[in-house]
Amino acid sequence: MARLARLARIFRIALRFGLHEFAPGMPGGWFFRIAAGRRGEPRAQRLREALETLGPIFVKFGQVLSTRRDLLPLDLADELAKLQDRVPPFDSALAIAEIERSLGRPLSQVFASFEKDPAASASIAQVHLATLHDGREVAVKVLRPGVEEAIARDMALLETAAALVERRWAEGRRLKPREVVAEFARHLEEELDLMREAGNASQLRRNFEASPLLVVPEVHWDFCAQRVMVMERMHGTPISQVQTLREKGVDIPALARAGVEIFFTQVFRDGFFHADMHPGNIFVDADGRYVALDFGIMGTLTEVDKSYLAQNFLAFFRRDYRRVAQAHVDAGWVPRDTRVDEFESAIRAVCEPIFDKPLKEISFGKVLLRLFQTSRRFNVEIQPQLVLLQKTLLNIEGLGRQLDPDLDLWKTAKPYLERWMSEQMGWRGLLRRLRQEAPEWASLLPQLPRLVHRALSGHEARRWSDHLGEIAARQSAQNRMLLIIASLLAVTVAILLFSVFG
Repeated sequence: MARLARLARIFRIALRFGLHEFAPGMPGGWFFRIAAGRRGEPRAQRLREALETLGPIFVKFGQVLSTRRDLLPLDLADELAKLQDRVPPFDSALAIAEIERSLGRPLSQVFASFEKDPAASASIAQVHLATLHDGREVAVKVLRPGVEEAIARDMALLETAAALVERRWAEGRRLKPREVVAEFARHLEEELDLMREAGNASQLRRNFEASPLLVVPEVHWDFCAQRVMVMERMHGTPISQVQTLREKGVDIPALARAGVEIFFTQVFRDGFFHADMHPGNIFVDADGRYVALDFGIMGTLTEVDKSYLAQNFLAFFRRDYRRVAQAHVDAGWVPRDTRVDEFESAIRAVCEPIFDKPLKEISFGKVLLRLFQTSRRFNVEIQPQLVLLQKTLLNIEGLGRQLDPDLDLWKTAKPYLERWMSEQMGWRGLLRRLRQEAPEWASLLPQLPRLVHRALSGHEARRWSDHLGEIAARQSAQNRMLLIIASLLAVTVAILLFSVFG
């Protein structure tokens, strides 16, 4: 019943703001025009206001759309960009009450000064500026009242819609909409726990400690709770104010290249990346470094994911489309009986036209559409664990287009990926992995005699002797002994390497 009520409200809001204009071929359009009446506001403003009225999930959807200037008309993109830092704030009295409740003490005991007017207001929370009693400037993030319940309702609708898509649409199973929604829900759940966000910020700060490219605020753990987070106040210019940055002497092309390097460093070196990098979450400080904000949505990648993606990116940048096609088959992302040569030809037809061109000459909207058509033709399975990475890539592309339309993304990224692959796959990677494994192997070494005795005299050896005969049992024991000796030698070599290079 609650879902039906929410659906009715969505329909009512869409009707009130005249959103039928965005689907001109929809049956019954004449009825919606009459029911909505005549509204004088521009369509872009009406769309933004409708998304704000619908709540946090829809605001986030609008934030993602605002970075896709190659997909949206400029009036819509410009208006939706306001969702990133102009969401109406909630009453500051509610924010203060939540801070005092969460921290268990009066506001005056925590802060020497506290600005009641919020400095920023977003779909999940708003931020107030304050000063600690020791003089340090801080930013205080507070969750919106009732936001958990609102998101839970909308996520229930998304889950229902995903299930219907899988059942009613032939493409549903391949696109895995329920898994995608579950992944989105998991990250939204993390965003609603500010202690998790504080942990994300601390991890990213450690990863880029002393970095000349990226600055991350320090978290004040003594003043953090599930619904309140206090961190270092960061000063800088919003990255969307490109002209202001130029007037301050910032090298904009260098800034764009640094953004690409930061992204690839997070993804391939750390496997831990900021997955909400829209312009409202990025400043540039006086030294020309990026300043990251809002760490509620972070993505993670396994070593397998990183290796697979790096090989694909590098093969793509080298225009080795056969390697890209073969990697998809090897990973099981396309059926095993897929003809690699046909898949290679299809990938080449999509990707070749965009090489050696700056961002301003590439329509990523058309590229994405053709890639989707190709993936559908070859039954490519959508990988839910990479959805956040895809979203971040779109944000990075939109940001790069704003900063430097002449940026050559391929030439900027290729040297970094080649260096990373060399470190991972070459002798340096072998030594690094040996150093990582050496402590565990060293702890195993004293147990080897007992394990050897157990292996040679255990029940399994007797069972093999019963079934395969005395000769097979002896051969098996010999093979196990050779394996144990080889393992012992490997452990010894690893310990020696660890002592030399550790």
